[in-house]
This record gives sequence, C-alpha cells and structure tokens, in this order.
Amino acid sequence: MGEPEPDDAVLFVGVSLVLGIASRHLLRGTRVPYTVALLVLGVALGSLEYGTQHGLGKLGAGIRASINPDLLLAVFLPALLFESSFSMEIHQIKRCMAQMVLLAGPGVVLSTFLLGSAVKLTFPYDWSWKTSLLLGGLLSATDPVAVVALLKELGASKKLSTIIEGESLMNDGTAIVVYQLFYRMVLGRMFDAGSIIKFLSEVSLGAVALGLAFGIVSVLWLGFIFNDTIIEISLTLAVSYIAFFTAQDSLEVSGVLTVMTLGMFYAAFAKTAFKGESQQSLHHFWEMVAYIANTLIFILSGVVIADGVLQNNVHFERHGTSWGFLLLLYVFVQMSRLIVVSVLYPLLCQFGYGLDFKEAMILVWSGLRGAVALSLSLSVKRTSDAVQPYLKPEVGTMFVFFTGGIVFLTLIFNGSTTQFLLHILGMDKLSATKLRILKYTRYEMLNKALEAFGELRDDEELGPADWATVKKHITCLNDLDDDPEHPHDVDDEDDHVHTMNIRDIRVRLLNGVQSAYWAMLEEGRINQVTANILMRSVDEAMDLVSRQPLCDWKGLKSNVQFPGYYRFLQMSRLPRKLVTYFTVERLESGCYICAAFLRAHRIARRQLHDFLGDSEVARIVIDESNAEGEEARKFLEDVQVTFPQVLRVLKTRQVTYSVLTHLSEYIQNLQKTGLLEEKEMVHLDDALQTDLKKLKRNPPLVKMPRVSDLLNAHPLVGVLPAAARDPLLSNTKETVRGHGMTIYREGSRPTGIWLISIGVVKWTSQRLSRRHSLDPILSHGSTLGLYEVLNGKPYICDMITDSVVHCFFIEAEKIDELRHSDPSIEVFLWQESALVIARLLLPQIFEKMAMHEIRVLVAERSTMNIYIKGEDIELEQNYIGILLEGFLKTRNQNLITPPVVLLPSNADLSLFGLESSAVNLVYYCHTAPSYQVEARVRIIFFDMGRASEAEADLQRTTSLLSHGHELSRTMSKEHSGLLRWPESFRRSRGQHSLSEIRNQPGSFSARALQLSMYGSMVSPSGQGHRRHRPHGVPVANKRHSSSYPRVPSKPANTRPLLSVQSEGSNMKRMAAPKDTGEATTTAPAPATSADQQQQKVMQDDNSSDDSAGEEVIVRVDSPSMLSFHQSTAGVRSPPPSQDQ
Repeated sequence: MGEPEPDDAVLFVGVSLVLGIASRHLLRGTRVPYTVALLVLGVALGSLEYGTQHGLGKLGAGIRASINPDLLLAVFLPALLFESSFSMEIHQIKRCMAQMVLLAGPGVVLSTFLLGSAVKLTFPYDWSWKTSLLLGGLLSATDPVAVVALLKELGASKKLSTIIEGESLMNDGTAIVVYQLFYRMVLGRMFDAGSIIKFLSEVSLGAVALGLAFGIVSVLWLGFIFNDTIIEISLTLAVSYIAFFTAQDSLEVSGVLTVMTLGMFYAAFAKTAFKGESQQSLHHFWEMVAYIANTLIFILSGVVIADGVLQNNVHFERHGTSWGFLLLLYVFVQMSRLIVVSVLYPLLCQFGYGLDFKEAMILVWSGLRGAVALSLSLSVKRTSDAVQPYLKPEVGTMFVFFTGGIVFLTLIFNGSTTQFLLHILGMDKLSATKLRILKYTRYEMLNKALEAFGELRDDEELGPADWATVKKHITCLNDLDDDPEHPHDVDDEDDHVHTMNIRDIRVRLLNGVQSAYWAMLEEGRINQVTANILMRSVDEAMDLVSRQPLCDWKGLKSNVQFPGYYRFLQMSRLPRKLVTYFTVERLESGCYICAAFLRAHRIARRQLHDFLGDSEVARIVIDESNAEGEEARKFLEDVQVTFPQVLRVLKTRQVTYSVLTHLSEYIQNLQKTGLLEEKEMVHLDDALQTDLKKLKRNPPLVKMPRVSDLLNAHPLVGVLPAAARDPLLSNTKETVRGHGMTIYREGSRPTGIWLISIGVVKWTSQRLSRRHSLDPILSHGSTLGLYEVLNGKPYICDMITDSVVHCFFIEAEKIDELRHSDPSIEVFLWQESALVIARLLLPQIFEKMAMHEIRVLVAERSTMNIYIKGEDIELEQNYIGILLEGFLKTRNQNLITPPVVLLPSNADLSLFGLESSAVNLVYYCHTAPSYQVEARVRIIFFDMGRASEAEADLQRTTSLLSHGHELSRTMSKEHSGLLRWPESFRRSRGQHSLSEIRNQPGSFSARALQLSMYGSMVSPSGQGHRRHRPHGVPVANKRHSSSYPRVPSKPANTRPLLSVQSEGSNMKRMAAPKDTGEATTTAPAPATSADQQQQKVMQDDNSSDDSAGEEVIVRVDSPSMLSFHQSTAGVRSPPPSQDQ
C-alpha cells in the first residue's frame, strides 16, 4: 500500500462525522452513551483496515495518516480542555477546588504507585520498577474527554459533575506530568528527590502561571473589541491552541494544565465579556467544536485499539495470557481507584460541599480512561520502535495493547452502566418538592396552552382549529387530574416539607435574580465588573439557603461603601466640577450595584408571585428579599442627599446606551423584515456602533435641573396653561424628606397635595387591604393627596417615604381655585387623582403597570361621567368603574360611598384576587347587576378587555420584529426613582412615532402622558418641536389617540359602555360619549417663556438642593451623541423624565 496522501485524512474526517451524527441520532433517548458507540465504530474501522487483506482503500490511508500521538494531543485536546473548563461555573470550581486537588495530586501519585506495584509484582514481563510505574502513571489519567462527554449525557448533579469534571481535568494534567517524569527516568535520566520535586513544581506551577498570563492578556484584549462576535470567538480559539503549543514545546510545562487554567480564568472573568448574541454564538461554537473533536477522538481511539491488537497478532497468539492479564489489569485499575477514593474520603467529606457515600460510589465508577492515555502509550511505542537501548519494541506493543484495552473496557463497562448505577442509588430522581412544582407547572402549561389556542384558533384564510386534536398531540398534558394542587398545600405539621419548600423557593428566587443580572448586562445597565460581583454574591448565597434566609447582600457589602469624607467634599468650597470628578467614579460601582440589586430582586419577586400566587412559603421568601434591600436603599439615599448629580450622571449613561442599542436593534429588525436592504442597514448601524464606541471615550455634559425645571417636568403642572400654572408655582413649597418620614397620615384633614419629583413613597392603611400588593409604592411623577383635597375627605391611607424624596407641596386652597378656573382642568384633576386611587384599590391589576401605563388607560381607554339622582348604571363585561364622589345604592339597598371599585355582575373575580363569597365583605369593592344613583356621582370607567386585547396584539407584532430574550417590562417596573430605567423603551412602537405623540393635540391627560414619557422632548406648552405637515397630506382624525402605542384607539363601532335609566322612564341603551369626559373642553395650548415661569420657592431646613442658584455641569464617564436642543422660542426644556 502506497504512502497516504495529505488529503486522505479529510475523507476520514468526513466519514467519522457522518458516523458520529448517525450514532447521536439513533441513540438519542437510550441509555447508551454515544461515545461508547463511537469507540466500537472506531474498533470496527480499525479491524477492517488492519485485519483484512485489502483494507479500506483511500479511507484506510486517511486513518493511517491520522494516527499520530502528537496529532491526537495537539489538534483535539486544547479545544476540548478549554471548552470543558470554560463551561464550568467558577463558584462551583472554587468550592470544589480542594477536593479536585486532593484527587488530582495525592490521588494520582497514590494510584501510580498502586498500579505500578501491581504490574511489577504480578505481570510476568520482567519490567523494571521505572517501566511499571510509567504504565501506572499513564493509566492514572482519568480522561476528561470521556468523563465530560458521559456526564453531559447523563445529566448528573451540578456538584458531582464539577468534582468529577474538575478532577479529571487536573488529574489529566498531573498524570501527564508524572508520566513525563518516569518516561525520562526510563530513558536513562537520573533524578534524586530534590530534582523530582523541582521538576514536578516547575512543570505544574509553570503551567498554571502560563495559563494565567495568557488569560490576562487575552481578556484585556477582549476589552478593546467592541461588538465583533467573529473576532471575540476567534480569539478564544486561537489563545487555547497557542497556549498549549507554547507550554508543550517551548517551555516544556504541562499544556493540559495551561489550557485548563486558561479556561477557568475565562470562566471567572470573561464570561460577562460576551453579551447577547455574542454569548449565544460563543456557546454554540464551542459546543460544535467539542462535538466534532469528541467524535474524531473516540473513533481514532477505537482505530488505535484495533491497530494495537491486529498489527501484533502474532505476538498475542504466542502470548495468549496477555488477554487474561488485560482483564486483571482492569480489576487493578478499579481497585486502585477504589483505594484512592477510600483513603481520601474523610478529607473529601470535609472540604467544599462534602461528599456522601453514594457520590463516592459514582466517583469511583466514573474513572474512565480515554484518548490522552492512548496518545501517551503511542508515544512510548514510537520511542520503543526507534533504535535506543532502554525500551524494547515489545514493551511499546504491550503498552498500546494494555492501554487500549483499559480504554475500551472502562468506556464499555463503566461508561454504559453509570446511568444504571445512578438509578440504583436513586440519584437520578427528583425530590418531592420538585415533583410538586413540576406538577403545578404542568397545570400552568395547560392554562397557557388554552390561552394560546384561544388566540390562534381562528384564521382568516384557514378557519378554526380543533382543541381536542391539538391537546392529543401535547402528550405531557393529557394525564392531568381535574383539580390542580398548589405545590405548597401540605400538612402544616410537616416541618420538614415546609423547610424544603422554603429552601426550594429561595433557590428559585436567586435564580431569577441572577437571570435579571444577565439581562441588565445585556441591556447596558451594568458593566462587566459589576456583573461579576453581583453574580458571585448570588452563587455564595445559594450555598446558604438551607441554613439561613436570603443573604446575597452580604457578598456585596464590601463593594458598597460611602466614606464620611465624601460629605466633607460636598460641604467644602472646592469647585463643584472638581468634587464631582473625584466622587462619580468612586461612587459609580456602588450605585450600579445597589440599583441592580434592588431591581433584580423586584423582578424575581414579581415573577415568583405571578407563578405561585399568594403562597405562604413564597410570601416568607418575598419578605426576606424585601428586607435585604434596606441597606441598598440607604446607600442610594446617602448619594442622593450628598451628591444628587452622581445619580443623574449614571442615569444619563444608561439612557444613552439604551437609546443607541435600541436604534441599532430597530434598523436590524427593519432589515430582517425586508424594509431595509443590507447595505442600507450596515450604513446606519456602523454610525450607531461608532457612537457606542465613543461612549467609553468622550463623556457628554449633563446639566443639573433647576427647581423650575423639576416642577415643569411634573405631569400635573407641566400641562397647565400659563395663566393657571404661574399662580400655582408662586405658592409652591419645596421640601426634601428623608427615608421613613410620614408625609401624611390616614384620617387626618387634607391640607394640600404633594408632587413627587424624585424618590419613592410607600402607602399603608388600616382599612385598605395590602394582601395583594407586592410593592405598595408610588414613584416620581405621582400626585399625593389630590383625591382627598378634591373630595374634601380625610386622607385614606398613610404615605411614608421609602427613600429620600424631593417633593413640592401645594395648599388645598390653591387647588380649589385651580379646579374652578376651568371645567377641563377640573376633569383633569379628577383623572390625576384616579391614578393613585386605582393603585390603592386594585393593586392586583394596577400595581403591575407603570404609572405612565395607567395614564394610557386614563387618556385612551377611560370615560369619566357624572350622573344625577335616580339614574341606574349597569356595567358591561370587562369594564370596571371607580366611584370618585357621590353615593350609590345596590338593589338590596346597600349604600356605597367613595372611593370604591365597581365591578359588573358577570366579572371574573379571580382576576381581581377576590372570591365570589367574599367580594361584598370588602367595603371598597362591589359587584352588582346595576347601581342606583343616590346623590350626584362622578365615576371613571376603564375598558380593561380592550386594553388586554391591544396588549396581546402588540406582543404578537413585537415577536415578529424583535429578537433575543427580554424580561417582561410590566414585571420589571422600577421601585426606586433614584436610578430608574425606561420600562417600555424597547417596546415596538407600532405605527406611532415620537413626532405623532408630541403633536397629539388631545386633552390634558394625553399631554400629561406625553410629558411623563418623554420629559424635555415635549414642550410644556404643547407646541414646541412641531413638524410642519406638507400640503396635500390629510390631517389625522383627532379622535384617534396616538399618545401610547400599547392601546389602540376605539373603533367607530365600539360597543356601548353602560346602560342608564332615569326615574320613571324605560330602560334604554346609550353608547359612551364620542369623546371622553376629559376632552369636553379643550384647553388652549399655552406658550410661555422661561422668564415668565419664575417662582418664589420656599425650602425646608432639610432641603439640600442648591442647584436653583447655580448651573451645575456634570461630565458623564461615557459619552453620547444625543443632545437636547432648546426651542427657538427660548422655552427651557425640562429635563428628561425618569419614567422613561
């Protein structure tokens, strides 16, 4: 047979991949690992090539060209080692490091001497001690390639997988070092005890140092690469091979330990460098590389085993006892592994997560051998075949035979029976707690399936679908019982089950927190360093969930500090810009950590509550989560009081990043939908990517808002005409309240209203239930006490600050004068009061919505009507009403006083968290077929059904245009006004553009919505930044509201809202008014200059804002290409609203 051609190996690679694909496909769902099948296929290929006369032709030439020990190590091993170590969790590695070092250090040495002694004392080959120990060191390497492939298929526990996988990686490196030591001794090199220790130290510690050096340099390089997935992935591939080659050939240290250290360094510090699509692409790339390398290396291993036997068949025919000694060696290998684990077991139980008996059994049985040991034995055979006096050719032949046999036997017997052993030991079973959650989830899946069917069953082209057939194909939902059972409905006396439930829910909440951190990293809220700190705190808290309440904040305390000398800097006479320069960077990390911590916990609490409902166990964990956030809120309050400009700098940075990434995603979606060509998209995206790069180099300037700007940015004040606004501003009192201070108490006489400019307040009440309120808070942009002032009633709840609150107080007399100045203003004031009342009375619905989303309902899906005595009011389905003033009676003569929620008689009470038997026991919630007006009443009605339909339509549209995974923005509404994020910023805006929303003439409530969403981009006069419409373009129908895209306008054929019956007349249907009540009188669009908006501001002693008299310019550490220009009319635009 001629010499193999270079391209013959390509054919072998192609055939091997086809065999690997077939094995993986056919064995999916079986208990046979596909790696075992690959080894058998490799043995078959090798037998056909080396055991038949004609061989496999060109494929056989490719096999012969591929069998090279250096090729096996240099081509496949770096990629497999890097992928395995990079995919491990760094926290698990740190916790299990002591166990891995014990097994890979003393364990390998002990195994080497046990196997070497057994071979020397029992085998009849008259090998020297050095040669016997060489075979023992060679066979001590538990191959990570085989072990990792097996564990991934079997789905072992994370702790056990980390110990076994990490030990196999280290074990492999140390075993190769031990092999190199005895290999040199066999070839005649002399070592004393000191030189042995020196050699082992240099080879192992040098490898670790080299891996760290490559890791640091490459990770620093990654920091300079911006949004280039191809370069990022190529760098990880290149550095793994260069590091291995440098270690093995240039510095003669362990290449395995070098690449393992490199991969673990990446797992610790570089995982967060890959975000969004880059992270997914990196994951898929290395999965593909590992799959290809595994396929080729196991088939080659089988070929090598066949070659070792068939090429020397004369030798084995003459020495038939070699087969018996191979089986004896397999027993020795298993016994040595058992002895190593048994000797180290007391220590293994003390370190890391510990180790129980069942896990120790799996640890013993999972000591597989693979391609690494085979390649080392091939090196010995190649040396023995050469002319040298130390190793006879028969020794190399026997090394390949014994090593190949052990690889085959461990993979065939151990590999294929590990899953059975896991089953026998009961380690593949789910706990009772997880089984209850699983069953509960299946019921939730059934509900989601019904919802999806309801939305998808009708098709304009194909018609309806059949639910029975659909359900038949969802087999996992077919065997459910009729009555779902909550996973926490267990016997109260079973303390163990209760404890396990709490532990399980803590873990689930922390998983949700960590998931939220990843989403924030992708969105640009936090940087890579902050993300690493936050995620490490969650990992550390995971270890303690069984012994103490949630404690992930403990891991963050050392990174969140507010030194006392910062206050001295603020009080000093140093230039403000200089003070800001020294404080922003040092406080930045703490502010980001606190804001991200509060937000992530809030998202996780909402998700947990929405999934499990009002569970006692979930409530315990939610309360623990709430309690953890106190110190984070306190830190942000300290920064807000001492350096308010710092938070504004950081917020501006976040918004800048968000705007630029949103625009990039938008034009990419336009290209995906065919509206932009690729060349056009690339042209626009390159400009945006350039802006994002500059975000790190050229910081923009941020202007601190003046008091007048803060007032004009508030939705209640900013939309008023100048004639009505100026007298109000001149009588406004500014105040700053610290955390935990009472703004007003329940039952006290209303003296005025509070406009919340910055901060958060919490409401409590003795009469109103907070059972369904997860976050009873109101943030900036809210107006407190307005309902009570308008109605003349005592305050209905306590309002207590939940952070440092910057607010403005307006006396009740001034509000009374304002309401009587214009009927449309009075309607607007009632609507503003309904925003807060809705949150208080129905938190089940309105608490999940951001304040501007409730404004959408008020502006576009609400009707406010006044009824006189004697009229009957009947609500349609999907409508709810809120009685604001007056008195109603039901048919059973129950008197209804405001404020209360009015529900239709056919309402689904479960949507409101109420049961039919208890609804009328709650005095602020009533359901009845009709209501009779007892005295003049004012009611605001919300069309909740149309709102939900609109949201569903929007979500379906968004799913077609958007990509990636995003958390629900309704769930993730902000708790703190100190550092907020635009909740709906990334939502698809449908057909509504910003210019349409700005130019919406609308009512006061519509303009208040615009102001709350876009802040300074909407002129308070309502006329700034208008776009001129060219001739010939029809003006849009003014009844069509475009102030917010989530809720479309009412069609002309909308169904009637309610029925009205006057005394003595027959019942008749009346449609809702053509325009909502608030639009009956259109307020003139005020136009006023900044000079006309000057005001006298009275400050409390505890007010620390002196920005009204000084213009503060703050430099953000990240730049933006955005700028907000002042209008040509000289109107000073208010600052960007923090609702965005």
